[in-house]
Amino acid sequence: MATLTNNLIFKSPVSLSSHPKLLPLLSHASTLPFLPKIPSSRISTTPNHNRAPLIPRATAAPGAKKTEKKERVQRVHSIEEFDSALESAKERLVVVEYAASDSEESSQIYPFMVELSRSCSDVEFILVMGDESAKTKELLKREKVENVPHFSFYKSREKIHEEEGIGPDMLVGDVLYYGDSHSAVVQLHSVEDVQKLIEDHKVDHKLIVLDVGLKHCGPCVKVYPTVVKLSRQMESVVFARMNGDENESCMQFLRDMEVIQVPTFLFIRDGNIEGRYVGSGKGELIGEILRYQGVRVTY
Repeated sequence: MATLTNNLIFKSPVSLSSHPKLLPLLSHASTLPFLPKIPSSRISTTPNHNRAPLIPRATAAPGAKKTEKKERVQRVHSIEEFDSALESAKERLVVVEYAASDSEESSQIYPFMVELSRSCSDVEFILVMGDESAKTKELLKREKVENVPHFSFYKSREKIHEEEGIGPDMLVGDVLYYGDSHSAVVQLHSVEDVQKLIEDHKVDHKLIVLDVGLKHCGPCVKVYPTVVKLSRQMESVVFARMNGDENESCMQFLRDMEVIQVPTFLFIRDGNIEGRYVGSGKGELIGEILRYQGVRVTY
């Protein structure tokens, strides 16, 4: 594998210094600025008989087009129902919103989850009202959820990610990042997958944009919807993704590429690695892609 040097602009990448498997790779580190979040509400332990529930029927988000597609958010009421829903989903991504009847933030984000459920048929969506009963409170206690709205993401019954107090854009990004299985972005799971992709496109001379990230990386999630959108719009470019901490082969690829911050985008053509961009800036990423496509870009 080629050794790359970075001479491009850094924009809020995640340092890998906190990742135990990646510590040997590091020569320096940076901190990750946290994205602004909607304030969270604590689950109340007092009865709520006199409070009007704020979680509404599935209403469309402001400006959203009306659709006849069926709502696919399953509401569960106990640990047994919850575990059964995860078991039924098998390897599909499961998105769970933990909410409360007196949480305005829960009420605001719920319609966006409903819209996602209608458009993402390969993802399962679950709503848990934490203050509904003793059974749902026990479920939140088991899953270590203290504040709402709280989103957890599961695959094969394993919790792979969680977010607290997020907005619609971050929710969409999370669903795409952790559940993407149908976009034009090629999913790579080993060094051999990378080598095969490079060989496949030596003939057509297409530029390969390889997005290297980690499973739990805010900037990686933030920029990924842009990667998906570009993959659908730029037919002359091949987009691919690898999570460096997925397995040892992916970790070895990060070592070979001397990747020390994520997201890192590698630009590959005709079997040669032409450069890289480190960061999550949408404009900068598009500019770099155009530059490697031969379009003159002025910063």
